[in-house]
Amino acid sequence: MERREGRIAGVFTVELDVFGDDRGRFAEIFRREWFPGRAWDRLQVNRSHSGPGVLRGLHFHHFQADCWHCVAGSLRVGLYDLRRRSPTRGLGETLQLAGESFRTLFIPPGVAHGYHTLAEATFLYVVDQYYTGADEHGLAWDDPGLGLDWGVDPGRPPLISHRDAVNPRLCDLDEADLP
Repeated sequence: MERREGRIAGVFTVELDVFGDDRGRFAEIFRREWFPGRAWDRLQVNRSHSGPGVLRGLHFHHFQADCWHCVAGSLRVGLYDLRRRSPTRGLGETLQLAGESFRTLFIPPGVAHGYHTLAEATFLYVVDQYYTGADEHGLAWDDPGLGLDWGVDPGRPPLISHRDAVNPRLCDLDEADLP
């Protein structure tokens, strides 16, 4: 297992150790000790499946950390640091997760996150808080102030939910609502 820091403080990928032979491949995708500083006592594991051209997000949490692992297909992940006390506040980045890459992504609380499916995709994500909706917040995925390159074809707008379509821009968020 190799941990690689991203551009945003606290965001990192874990390049998994893969064991294989002519029958296939195996890798552990999550161990608590890979993600220091989180208790993981309210562990919840979710599965998400999206067709090609779906864009979900941006979402952010004040308390919940996410750990994503794509098992099939391909995602372009967008990240933006909203944390008031972060040395990388205001930085964004995009990266790709794919089923064949055997890579896990850790997203700390306060980092807005979303993804655009480049192909039909399924991924698993582990969170350290049970879902209640109280810690679910949104930010406009297409806010030009964020500078995120989603890889969206201008001739083919992404498929987005109504909820994500009405997320506010960063300039419209109250500072008190930010993590």
